Amino acid sequence: MKKYLKKVMGVGLAIVCTICSLTINPVTAKASDFWPEGPAVESASAIVMEASTGTILYEKNSRDMHYPASITKIMTTLLALENGNLSDVVTFSDDAIDKTEGSGIFRDYGEQMTLEQCLYAVMLNSANECAYAVAEHVGGTIENFVNMMNTKAAELGCQNTHFNNPHGLHDDNHYTCAYDMALIAKAAWQNETFRIITGTPRYTIPPTNKHVEQTDLQNHNEMLYPFRTNKYVYDYCVGGKTGYTQMANSTLVTYAQKDGMTLICVVMDVKSPGQWNDTRALFDYCFDNFQLLNVADNETRLENGEMNTGVLNTTEDFVKIDETGSIVIPKTASFNDTVATVEKGSEDSEVAGVISYTYADRVVGNANIVMTNATIEPFRFSNETVNDTSVEGTEADSDQEKTFRINFRSILRVILIIAGIGILILVILFLIAKFRIWQRKLSFQKRPKSPYKTIKQTKRKRRRRR
Repeated sequence: MKKYLKKVMGVGLAIVCTICSLTINPVTAKASDFWPEGPAVESASAIVMEASTGTILYEKNSRDMHYPASITKIMTTLLALENGNLSDVVTFSDDAIDKTEGSGIFRDYGEQMTLEQCLYAVMLNSANECAYAVAEHVGGTIENFVNMMNTKAAELGCQNTHFNNPHGLHDDNHYTCAYDMALIAKAAWQNETFRIITGTPRYTIPPTNKHVEQTDLQNHNEMLYPFRTNKYVYDYCVGGKTGYTQMANSTLVTYAQKDGMTLICVVMDVKSPGQWNDTRALFDYCFDNFQLLNVADNETRLENGEMNTGVLNTTEDFVKIDETGSIVIPKTASFNDTVATVEKGSEDSEVAGVISYTYADRVVGNANIVMTNATIEPFRFSNETVNDTSVEGTEADSDQEKTFRINFRSILRVILIIAGIGILILVILFLIAKFRIWQRKLSFQKRPKSPYKTIKQTKRKRRRRR
């Protein structure tokens, strides 16, 4: 009995200790200071950004302003895809022919092509006259389209960018920086049609009203397609855009995918072939040293109550982590090495909050906390109708629906109180059992001695006298 009671009490105490530990916010683990050292590059400015998280894995003078040259055309293509239809017919104006020079596909006055064909020429062959024609078609005028470019750049968070034309030919007031170009390239990559166009090695434009023969295009990004040589082809390259002017030197934006990561590399102001060598070195460094981790698959602190989510614990519907959220950290680190902070989302949004992650004082990704809108059927306390009027059962049920809200802290407190009451009951039962045992011993001591032995001895003495 004693051993049984001790075991029960021990289990109860263990439960109480566990519940208490869950109600206390643990100390957040401090992130390691280790971040892999990147390679030395020739480019005056460079950056590598992971496309899904925006995590910056490498940067060198990434906020310094430089002339972009033809990587400008990434913004031109993005705006055309967002504001035009691929089947639109684009007519080449005199200005499109007369006010452009350099790379092109030799279009003629009044020539007509679809917007889709123009964009392939813009991205693969870096056709300046096609970029000009696209800008006129989408913006109405070049001036309006340039305003659209600068407005879009500001919306994306660019702070060191000013566009003055849609093609990237030199202009003193046409500049950007590697970080801003990474933001623009990241936004463009989210467009499926852009991904298809930039990743196409070859494309053929059929005969037009001015050209009786087809026009064959080849992607000038030699990391994707061996335009002049196969020396710089990179197995994981999935797209990008080249650029060059005498004032800008070579510029390059490249996309590469491996191990679930999509990386964006921007290099600016470098003499060829430095753009290819620097980009390869930076991609190899990032793929060798970093890993992409899904937040929903690795984060347990929200579900078990260890993460302080502030007002989300008491005022929002039952929530879960968005399965698309990810972080990028060094391969030498673990998910729990990150520091997580939670911010409340908008009240009129399905996003209840956002978990932001930092590692080594760097932002490495985030994940949305989304509401599941979980509901439960209301309890029925009687068979009476909702009101005196005739109401359909389904309508009555819908009127009675309530949102199911979970308050984790209150649940833990209730469990703690129940466990405490249970232990108190066990202690009382133990004391009662002890009292009964003591009472029995006391009653045995107070009983009179049995006369049985005296009578037996008297009988024996009488027998001896005879």
